[in-house]
Amino acid sequence: MYATYQKYILHFKQPAGTSRGTLTQKESWFILLHEEKNGAVEGVGECGILRGLSCDDKPGYHKKLREVCENINLPRETLLESLKDWPSIRFGLEQAFLSRNQVNKNVFLPSPFTRGEKSIDINGLIWMGSKDFMLKQIQDKLEAGFRCIKLKIGTGDFEKELECIQFIRSKYSARDIQIRTDANGGFSTSEALEKLKRLAEYDIHSIEQPLKAGLIDETAHLCAQNTVPIALDEELIGIQNPHEKKVLIARIQPQYIILKPSLIGGFQACDEWIHAAEKHGVKFWITSALESNIGLNAIAQYTALNADCEFPQGLGTGGLYTNNLPGPCTIKNGQLHFDTTFTHKPVTP
Repeated sequence: MYATYQKYILHFKQPAGTSRGTLTQKESWFILLHEEKNGAVEGVGECGILRGLSCDDKPGYHKKLREVCENINLPRETLLESLKDWPSIRFGLEQAFLSRNQVNKNVFLPSPFTRGEKSIDINGLIWMGSKDFMLKQIQDKLEAGFRCIKLKIGTGDFEKELECIQFIRSKYSARDIQIRTDANGGFSTSEALEKLKRLAEYDIHSIEQPLKAGLIDETAHLCAQNTVPIALDEELIGIQNPHEKKVLIARIQPQYIILKPSLIGGFQACDEWIHAAEKHGVKFWITSALESNIGLNAIAQYTALNADCEFPQGLGTGGLYTNNLPGPCTIKNGQLHFDTTFTHKPVTP
């Protein structure tokens, strides 16, 4: 078996405002498996790195990809174990191995989802921006059939962000529309509790990462208040030891955790977090991290087997790019569907 890798730059249809700045493009790398040198692609996996957030955003990324490809015939577990500090590459390699030798290379975790029998409820993502810009996004998502809206908040004008939430609640109750918020660590410890109290007035489902990662005791205190249920996101990044995962969950006792395979080390790492969470009654949902349709397809298939798909997942990023790669996942009425007529040939950049 031979392996190669290739870089691909995804371009956003419109600038995406986050608490870490505005994104106009997204970098991904693809691992391609071949049965023989220069042969057809038999497996493909996306290594979706987020600059400034991924713990493997560090010197040597390109070198590590080359090393993996040069040693592709080592035992699978040996290769995956060597990538614990390179979570996005580990996830890409997992995908490539799963898709290899499949009759339909776009289906490697069969389920009612991949057979087109069931769909996955997802949230509609609202990007940061001016009040008018956010309101326009909200209206578009509601008209598109979404029943769960996720708003990026935390670094803009909090009063205007509250106005956007108030707009939703003036038209839809919590029974009709679920509102999730994501602060990306944008709240200070001194203001977080007061902001959570104000958000609670609008029947907010949850808030992701109100404080920066690493503030363990402060985050645990907020979770204990349960003013608005808290979901850990960035807090999970960089923790690879299963015991350390159990300790973190036990210390913070969050209401939810959010699993992003590209950021935490793939499906095996997700399994470890799920096991740690379930011991403490902590719920979870699974989210893509701005991957192309190739990575999104893999995450959706894992989600279909491991999550409550009637509970909205964070898999609505497939339409963000002008040059996204084709994939079998489509969105209709706020749900992710698998197109069973999609070509069996593996799509590569």
